[in-house]
Amino acid sequence: MNMWRYFDITHREHVLCNPMSIVKFEQLIDLLRLEREARVLDIATGKGEFILRLAERYAVSGVGIDLSSYCIADAREKTAQRLPDGQVEFLEMEGADYKPERPHSFALSSCLGASWIFDGYRGTLKALSRMTTPDGWIVAGEPYWRQKPAADYLTALNVERSQFGTHQENMQTGEELGLSLVYTLVSNLDDWDRYEGLQWYAADKWARRNADDPDVQEVLAKVHESKKEYLQWGRDTLGWAIYVFRKQG
Repeated sequence: MNMWRYFDITHREHVLCNPMSIVKFEQLIDLLRLEREARVLDIATGKGEFILRLAERYAVSGVGIDLSSYCIADAREKTAQRLPDGQVEFLEMEGADYKPERPHSFALSSCLGASWIFDGYRGTLKALSRMTTPDGWIVAGEPYWRQKPAADYLTALNVERSQFGTHQENMQTGEELGLSLVYTLVSNLDDWDRYEGLQWYAADKWARRNADDPDVQEVLAKVHESKKEYLQWGRDTLGWAIYVFRKQG
């Protein structure tokens, strides 16, 4: 089935499409303290919650980009309801293809949980840096290994051990690129359990209401496998953090 439809079905109960609590997310927004009318960029914006909250708090303008037509539709609907006069634009496109009118023009550039767009975490930080003003913010959400992953878990995820770093390695990567790490927000097990559990809940709810949909069995099978992987390995092995860097002037 279409990957973006599956994501839409399993994330219908989520405000944030990553394992970060709303409380911690609001802490991040409090800390950024953007100037009024600053420009912000959010690659892989999902439902657009990050950029919308920034606009509501600081009256900034900006661009949110996502490849999912479902996410972009959600983001535009929320914008019409919450910021009818705002200057936030959502584009349905591949994030790596986006080219700003001017380089180094955004006061904040972010990518939360989609570093594959730029061939990995290091590539993501480099790409965001090229679009960010001197002294601007670079905000990246990335998994990290909490412990050495089991070989069977790597096989189930279809990833290599080298695809993710440790928490310390993720912090060091930014500093190796000349960025200054100023803060991290780290998801705990409650955050992860909510993120994963809401997917199980949303899939069950959708399947009960759409029993005749041709994708029902595939959705339930995928969710079952994901649940098994999370409970057997992922809960103890894979972490998640948002890394907040300041680009040097």
